[in-house]
Amino acid sequence: MRKLVVLLLLPLFVWSQNDSIKIEWGGFLDTYYSYDLDAPKGEQKLPFLYNYNRHNEFAVNLALLKAKVTYDNFYASVALQAGTYVEDNYANESVKYLNEAYVGIYLDAKQKHSVEMGILPSYIGLESATTFNNLTLTRSILADNSPYFMTGLWYHYNPNARWSFGALVTNGWQRIHKADRSVEPALGTQITYKPNTKHTFNWSSYSGKEDYATYTGMRWFENLYWDAQWNSKWHTVVGYDIGWQQTPNGYKTWWAPLFIAQYSWNTHWQTALRGEYYHDKSNVMIDQPFSFKTWGTSVNTDYIVNKYCKFRMEVRYLSATENVLNSQSNNLFLTSSLVMGF
Repeated sequence: MRKLVVLLLLPLFVWSQNDSIKIEWGGFLDTYYSYDLDAPKGEQKLPFLYNYNRHNEFAVNLALLKAKVTYDNFYASVALQAGTYVEDNYANESVKYLNEAYVGIYLDAKQKHSVEMGILPSYIGLESATTFNNLTLTRSILADNSPYFMTGLWYHYNPNARWSFGALVTNGWQRIHKADRSVEPALGTQITYKPNTKHTFNWSSYSGKEDYATYTGMRWFENLYWDAQWNSKWHTVVGYDIGWQQTPNGYKTWWAPLFIAQYSWNTHWQTALRGEYYHDKSNVMIDQPFSFKTWGTSVNTDYIVNKYCKFRMEVRYLSATENVLNSQSNNLFLTSSLVMGF
């Protein structure tokens, strides 16, 4: 028995002696309850939302377990996931339970150049699927209808603390599985500028062939945002998306501005106000029987239990020019969330 115990512990001992190997664990659990005052009959509240999208039901939006291994100039990250977020965003994927899975390598001793390949978190926008640090509880329409993830090769260049550059070759717009192998890989770029620790300016772009109805044409997309932490109380975000989709009748355009302001009352309480508009007249991104032109406002209040846990409450109102909100022109719903991240 003693020999057996030694044999079982020996790999752990050998592993611990190798100081250059580093393992980091992380997790995220986001539980919620949402009530739509229009009481939709279907499972989803609205077909163009992909987070917290269940009516009158206690649910898990996203449960995530992540591990990152670093050795010398190599690293790898794997994250497993489950929840209604997965059901809504990975419906067309055969691989559903991998939130990310990639291997990276630093190309120089100062770690200014790196390459990553695999299932990657999206480089577009600043509202993450792990919503713990998002200013609002729910994601904006703008963020919900741009990619959460990409699969491909990502090159990073960080010349200094102010500038960051990225270039990507991917399978396409939020894809793990490449449906049409005759289509060329899509391309993406990212430029981030941080003049100081309080301000971040970001410009991300995408170009690749995507489906529009039965036609496959070029899609061009630009995402810009300015994230400003003015002081210990005020935090604002200004964002703008614009895209062009090639069709048999020329290019169709969609665009969306966004503004969020958050005020921290003290170390435990925060309030955020959001204003947004999404204009998709030709239904490129949001498939509806009428042109999708929708305004949105929301107010949320967060109670920060500690640095790992938050309780969040939000009231959100949407107003459209057509009956695209469950056959109505307006929609009001309430959402609460108890979330933990470590």
